[in-house]
Amino acid sequence: MDDGPQIHGMTANAFTSVSLDPLLILVCIGKKARTHRLVAEQSRFAVNVLAENHEEWARYFALVEQDGITAERLGIRFRRSALGTPLLESGLVHLDCQRVSLHDAGDHTICVGKVEDIQMSEGQPLIFFRGRFRRLPKE
Repeated sequence: MDDGPQIHGMTANAFTSVSLDPLLILVCIGKKARTHRLVAEQSRFAVNVLAENHEEWARYFALVEQDGITAERLGIRFRRSALGTPLLESGLVHLDCQRVSLHDAGDHTICVGKVEDIQMSEGQPLIFFRGRFRRLPKE
């Protein structure tokens, strides 16, 4: 979030777990990304894992400029978690995080967050591998 009601998002190309106790994750954020400054300024952030049918959402959040008209056309809506963090309404997994630390890493910043709440829905995740979006094979 910025200082107003505007919610910002980004498509991350690097996200992983760090620790199980405490439960920590990391996200790599490009220093040129619009959200870079916001993550550095805010104490909370969320990671939303997209479902396999959300490829357009991933492409939208990868754009430098995002607008409400396109977000509305794509059906992107947010809700607040119990801790006040914006979450995608239709995300597959929501990790509500407290920012723990930031680490300089070349043209990116590594943001480490402590997961304080997890919400999961049924479905398959959207995967990006070898330069394109993919889906897990059906079992």
